[in-house]
Amino acid sequence: MNELIIWGRKSSSNVQSVLWCLEELSVPYERIDAGFSYGVVDTPEFLAMNPSGKVPVIMDGGAMPIFESGAILRYLAAQYGSAPFWPEDALARAAVDRWAEWAKINFATPFTANVFWPLVRTPPSTQNCKAIMSALAIIEGQLAIADNTLAKHAYLAGNDFSLADIQFGHCLYRYYDINVERSNLPHLRAYFDLFRERPAFANHVMVSYEELRATNS
Repeated sequence: MNELIIWGRKSSSNVQSVLWCLEELSVPYERIDAGFSYGVVDTPEFLAMNPSGKVPVIMDGGAMPIFESGAILRYLAAQYGSAPFWPEDALARAAVDRWAEWAKINFATPFTANVFWPLVRTPPSTQNCKAIMSALAIIEGQLAIADNTLAKHAYLAGNDFSLADIQFGHCLYRYYDINVERSNLPHLRAYFDLFRERPAFANHVMVSYEELRATNS
């Protein structure tokens, strides 16, 4: 059987979510650096797999390439996972999937675009601190929803670790690592601390993003 191949750099949060999932599901893979300073994504071969020229992209055993991290995570969950990580029952699966979708739309995407990139990938001299803090306040309003939910059970969609936690949790390391004043969200912090004990999270999410950091030079 051919091994799964993933194209993407370690410092990409979307790639990190897929790598985290692969290790949690014990799926062997080969990773090829792509994107940012590593190139590859503008080659004809890569664009034939993903015309958007973005990572991650996977190819599982020579099958068709799959792009978009959310689609990749759902594929991996369906192909290699089982309940409670990814239930077979449609209603139980929707209970997980709704939180996965909520996490991507309300946290991961706006946090990356409106807080992380402007704070880390923008030179300090040109940062708009007011806009960053305003965006963070909006995002923390959404995180308060998660905090209230996590007061009821250990994980986002219930008492068990699921795909929703990968879609939500893969940006939490950066949220807690960046130099900002954060709201007091005790249940969210306890949830994040659970992740820090997971080897797959430590291996693939709690990694350096220094290569992304902008300077004034």
